[in-house]
Amino acid sequence: MTKLTASLEDYLEVICNLSEENNIIRAVDVSKKLNVSRASATEALKKLVNKGFITYERHEKISLTEIGKDLAQNIVSKHSVLEIFFEEILNLSKQEASENACKIEHVITDNAFSAICNLVENREKQ
Repeated sequence: MTKLTASLEDYLEVICNLSEENNIIRAVDVSKKLNVSRASATEALKKLVNKGFITYERHEKISLTEIGKDLAQNIVSKHSVLEIFFEEILNLSKQEASENACKIEHVITDNAFSAICNLVENREKQ
């Protein structure tokens, strides 16, 4: 599988989160959520279509493909675990925890993420 840029991962994450809120997701919804121009959103969405992660045509709803859904859920899960780590273990504010999680979710190694998951899980068991 091709490695996505942090920006395209953010698009998948937003699409995944929006799909949990409602059934119909349009490019304008994604552009508003990411605070980007409609043209930038359309360009990114086309890239995700070409990579097979979403289905989308101009003025139509956006849907995650199965592979897109799996990847998006992985990104959302990674963000959530990192946010818990920063907020509950490192005692950062919710805003700072979310900002750091958003930045780090794209670059953290699998080994480092696994270690953080273990810390979060072990903390919950105590």
